[in-house]
Amino acid sequence: MGPAILTFLLIFALVALTLGLGFRFLEGQRRKKLTGMLETAGPQSPATVTTVLLEPSGSPPLARLLERFDLIRRMETHIQQAGMTLTPGGLLAQMLLASFVGGFIGLWLRPLAVPWLSALAGALAGGAAPYLMVLRQRKRRLAAFEEQFPEALDFLARAMRAGHAFSISLEMLADESSPPLSVEIRKVFNEHNLGLPIDVALKNLAIRVPLLDVKFFVSAVLLQRETGGNLAEVLTKLARIIRERFQLKGQVRAASAHGRVTGAVLTIMPIVLMMGLMVVAPGYLQSMFNDPDGKYIIGAAVLGLLLGHLTIRKIVDIKV
Repeated sequence: MGPAILTFLLIFALVALTLGLGFRFLEGQRRKKLTGMLETAGPQSPATVTTVLLEPSGSPPLARLLERFDLIRRMETHIQQAGMTLTPGGLLAQMLLASFVGGFIGLWLRPLAVPWLSALAGALAGGAAPYLMVLRQRKRRLAAFEEQFPEALDFLARAMRAGHAFSISLEMLADESSPPLSVEIRKVFNEHNLGLPIDVALKNLAIRVPLLDVKFFVSAVLLQRETGGNLAEVLTKLARIIRERFQLKGQVRAASAHGRVTGAVLTIMPIVLMMGLMVVAPGYLQSMFNDPDGKYIIGAAVLGLLLGHLTIRKIVDIKV
């Protein structure tokens, strides 16, 4: 009788321990999910702070200058649209560090022959590199979202035809799709699930993803909520229109490919020729660098090259 009771107690203890660990694991998962929902549904605008008793000269001059030109807000928006975890302060630190490194490299290599001009050009190029990487990542992420968007609209239309509510369809879309679409749709669902009106959540989506297709989608949903109608049919037609626009954009891009290649070649050719002359015959361009009028001629040539490149890009950049 004794061994049987001990065996029963041991099994009971193991079962209780297993159930306790299971409930603790489920509780941790629920907390993690709630934390993620709160993080994705954070406020889009900073809270209003009363500054009556604060000295206006308390902030650093650089911060006041950046706030005056709204650079911090713009950088924060671009970082958020790029899907990166950087902060504006971290990006500024990277830009300052890269500008110092670029200035040192320009002073060491002296590609423009004049030391201070080479250091300035290197510093500007190095300082702009981190921000250009953010803009490139933003462009790639928005392009990926735009490519996924027609299928997302078809998914929402099929889900609503099957009898699901619009908010439930958003949750299903967030679960079934891949980033970056799933991340943005999950934010919309979490904001609405935590009490934010669906129209405000959709407007926040249009702010986070500044695409024309997203604005069409938000306008269609808000208009349907006010006037009624078959939203599934509207989303299906909108998806077809977006696909047709993609097809037209591809045709325009193929037709303008010759102009883009011509612009790139005409821009790169003088730079490659100058670097080749500096390697093959270093003294050939040295007299122009040393001449007072030659420096102005070089500056005018660089300015003309940049203006020509921007003009060609403007001509071949056809909006569809």
